[in-house]
Amino acid sequence: MIPKLGITRLKDLIKSIRACKTAAEERAVIAKESANIRTAFKEENNETRYINVGKLLYIHMLGYPAHFGQIECLKLVASPRFSDKRLAYLGIMLLLDENQETLTLVTNCLKNDMNNPNMFIVGLALCTLGNIASQEMSRDLSNEVERLLGSTNSYLRKKAALCALRIIRKVPDLIENFLERTQALLSERSHGVLLTGVTLLTEMCVLAPSITPVVRESVPVLVRHMKSLVMTGSSPEHDVGGISDPFLQVKILRLMRVLGAGNASASETMNDVLAQVATTTEASKNVGNSILYETVLTIMNIESDNSLRVLAINILGRFLSNRDNNIKYVALTTLTKTSQSSGSTDSSALQRHRSTVLECLRDGDISIRRRALDLSFFLINPTNIRILMRELLSFLEVTENDIKSSVASRICDYAGRHRPNKRWEIDTVTRVLRVVGAFVDQNVVNHFVKLVSTGDTAVHQYAVRKLYNIIKNEGEGAYIQEGLLQAAFWSIGEYGDVLVSSSISALGFGVEEDAESLGDSKKQESLATPSEGEVVELIAFILRGPYATGFVKEYAITCLVKLCVRFNDQAVVENIKNLIDKYRTNIDVEIQQRSVEYSQILALDKDTRLALLEHMPVLESAVAEEALKGTGTAPGVSTPTTPSSNTADLL
Repeated sequence: MIPKLGITRLKDLIKSIRACKTAAEERAVIAKESANIRTAFKEENNETRYINVGKLLYIHMLGYPAHFGQIECLKLVASPRFSDKRLAYLGIMLLLDENQETLTLVTNCLKNDMNNPNMFIVGLALCTLGNIASQEMSRDLSNEVERLLGSTNSYLRKKAALCALRIIRKVPDLIENFLERTQALLSERSHGVLLTGVTLLTEMCVLAPSITPVVRESVPVLVRHMKSLVMTGSSPEHDVGGISDPFLQVKILRLMRVLGAGNASASETMNDVLAQVATTTEASKNVGNSILYETVLTIMNIESDNSLRVLAINILGRFLSNRDNNIKYVALTTLTKTSQSSGSTDSSALQRHRSTVLECLRDGDISIRRRALDLSFFLINPTNIRILMRELLSFLEVTENDIKSSVASRICDYAGRHRPNKRWEIDTVTRVLRVVGAFVDQNVVNHFVKLVSTGDTAVHQYAVRKLYNIIKNEGEGAYIQEGLLQAAFWSIGEYGDVLVSSSISALGFGVEEDAESLGDSKKQESLATPSEGEVVELIAFILRGPYATGFVKEYAITCLVKLCVRFNDQAVVENIKNLIDKYRTNIDVEIQQRSVEYSQILALDKDTRLALLEHMPVLESAVAEEALKGTGTAPGVSTPTTPSSNTADLL
């Protein structure tokens, strides 16, 4: 009968498939063999079932349908031979999952095999249950697994612990049933059993925090095991890269992290061994680095001593100098999490590695740069704001366009939180507007508007003159910066009278000091006093040029109409009216509408014009934010790109 089926051995099937030159030829071979396998299954021949199930699993691994072999795998499980059971259980794990009804037929076979005198057959049953157990199977077979946790055979105890891990994930209510026997596994000398026992206890504490106090009683045992692994020489059986069983060390550290969180007594017990691990583990290889990393996480998550936390941060600082980008990345991520919830001791320790973090901003890997950027913001405080902001502004100039907007918003946010003075913040936001260009977020412009509007007349004059001189002196370089033009036209429109006034001094803010702190190569622009005609001519030049977008033109026309009541020279005012009239037939409907409406406003009497075009009042939200500036509290630069309605009204 067997010869009539064509291909009879798995090895022959593999050779035949590999010999196929096209996908169509391969599909034809698979289809023919699948038909032969179906025919053989109908014959109910136990001699060929093993061979055909093996071929079917290979077909399944190639991605072809093999679901019709599920029942045959269940039949093969009933065979008393170990080889048959091994293949059958493999087929069950590959072809079935916990959601299929067919799986209920396996429960009785698993129970019988768990009571088999052959420990390897018991191991197969435990392995299968640990991979595909459903809630129903977990409840039905939990007693058998619990019994095997207390087996005298270390091989079975190890398998049972892994199986119990699957069961408690499916049915957390069964955790207490396994707790006592699992704690007993911590006294094992076998590393394999100890590893699975520690893993199981960790999962129990995560799923059921109420049992953590009970498990916490085992902390001295864990400390003893950890000391033994660190102090004893490496054994060939468990040595990896010169370190004794790093897998077990990592698992113990994770359990200690769970048990020590929020408990000073348990943490005190762990402190010495954690310090020992942190100082004696060799960091020249990845094996040692993985243990050091887990040690750092444990130290930072438990109630550890300040000196130990400083040691942990210094380890992460060394990671930042590692050539492996993966190690750099985890160090930056961990330091960022630490900085978000750290105390004064941690913060001062973090500051020691500031230069290394800033160096990572220039790394070739984009992931490293972005993690370093996040950490750099958390390192900012009133004492280093000038240094860090200079580095962040330099980073903003060269960073990818897709993140320029968000980085600019964050720079403005932190500049407000920790600013040394208002003039410095104005310089910083202005520099951001000059750098970001077309990628500016509207929130940055809104931030500048609020910042200037809450100042006094000297601040108004300084801000508007600074923007005017930047646009005038930088020419085309400034004309393409949409955000800069928006802020400039708003400022000129609101404070055009102080822009051309020579009776107010806007200097005296520590000009050169702040200019240097921002890394300005030109230091401080000369804030010359322009005439009314020069201001209007500059705006008209930008309007005529090819760089102004429709949005910028809207700002410029609004700026011009406001200048009609800010300026006194009637010739200049008439020039402004003529400029506005030119846009009454503009193809852009919004610009055309503004021009027509503004022309009508300018035709009204003087008192009405003054009332309609008077200075915008300061927003209440801007006043509230201004009160928080320089305190370290977020003043409220939001990341969404849609501006708030109140701020939009100001514009």
